[in-house]
Amino acid sequence: MTGEEITVEARLNFFGNALAMKVAKHINSAGAVLTQSTLPAATQELVKIRASQINGCALCLDMHTKDAVHAGEDAVRLALVAAWREATVFTEAERAALELAEQGTRIADAAGGVTDEAWANAAKHYDEDQLAALVCLIALINTYNRINVTLQQPGGNYQPGQWG
Repeated sequence: MTGEEITVEARLNFFGNALAMKVAKHINSAGAVLTQSTLPAATQELVKIRASQINGCALCLDMHTKDAVHAGEDAVRLALVAAWREATVFTEAERAALELAEQGTRIADAAGGVTDEAWANAAKHYDEDQLAALVCLIALINTYNRINVTLQQPGGNYQPGQWG
């Protein structure tokens, strides 16, 4: 980074709070179940990145983009996640997952929630266990995003594999 470093501090030391860490332990256990599911790892990272972009979660964007690069994800694909509809680098299955992630993240913005079309499209590409993992993953990343955005957790200092 050029210029002067900016210091951003969270509103609460979440990682130093005993109650918060008890909750985080359970959330992280759910995350481990999803990581071990048959939903492709690349799809999982793309979904986490897209939801985190929508929610403006710096910590999650920092973590999931770095983890994706570390796992071999292509930088061009990561750069195009926010514009996935106009990008040619995603599979039809990934596009269906990104659509479901967007609608599941913006659930309050849509009177009917997730559309039948988005669900049917995802169901064309993923089996029942993968759909369950996808739905739970969308809920889980939104949980992480809401905690981090509320606390103004800074992004930028994450090291791949730091918490996993």
